Amino acid sequence: MNLGVTIIKGRRSVRNYKDTPIPANVVRDAIDCARQAPTARNEQPWLFGIITDTGILAKLAELADHGKFIAHAPLCFAVFSDTSHTYYLEDGCAATDQLILGLWAHGVASCWVAGEKKAYAETVRTLLNVPEGYALISLIPAGYPAEIKIVGKKDVADITFRERWESK
Repeated sequence: MNLGVTIIKGRRSVRNYKDTPIPANVVRDAIDCARQAPTARNEQPWLFGIITDTGILAKLAELADHGKFIAHAPLCFAVFSDTSHTYYLEDGCAATDQLILGLWAHGVASCWVAGEKKAYAETVRTLLNVPEGYALISLIPAGYPAEIKIVGKKDVADITFRERWESK
């Protein structure tokens, strides 16, 4: 298995982090990975927030219905995308995924917390002072893992089909 495949297959959603700060070069590299994501017509409609202020992290945790653990992360990325672009959601999701993989390549764990379509999305946008017209795509709390739980995945044969799907 090559290094890229190892990184992709090894990534897990982690919600429990050590207090260890994440070095600036790792944060920069993860953002650089995110900005390299493919986009429709190369529009690159994203905006990345990097939140380390404990008060703001606590407020994000309070707002996010499935992200209470954000309060205990050393940092949280907020990925926004300009809604004037047709494929803002797809582009923002591609950037989110590459951000997560960029972190994991440095041994930094994370967990994708939903943004788009969540009741708190607009409140987060205003809390972070992001201009109108940008939608919250994701919140990505990150840190060195305190623990990693390995969960089973479905077998490839159970989730694929060739040419046309037929019930088994």
